[in-house]
Amino acid sequence: MGRLRYKGYTGSVEYSEEDCSFFGKVLGLRRDGITYEGTSAAEIKQDFEDAVDHYLETCRERGVPP
Repeated sequence: MGRLRYKGYTGSVEYSEEDCSFFGKVLGLRRDGITYEGTSAAEIKQDFEDAVDHYLETCRERGVPP
């Protein structure tokens, strides 16, 4: 359906008619899965950016490359 981009990461955007919500996942990650959701374009964009920031912070704390 669409794509989001933030800090060099790309995420998918899908829509669920059943739930009336958007959802997606960060693309291209080998070992980690990052998902996000929202009920509006603004919400899914914010949740995507928050998920990427959380992922980067977790990698930093563990001392592993993202």
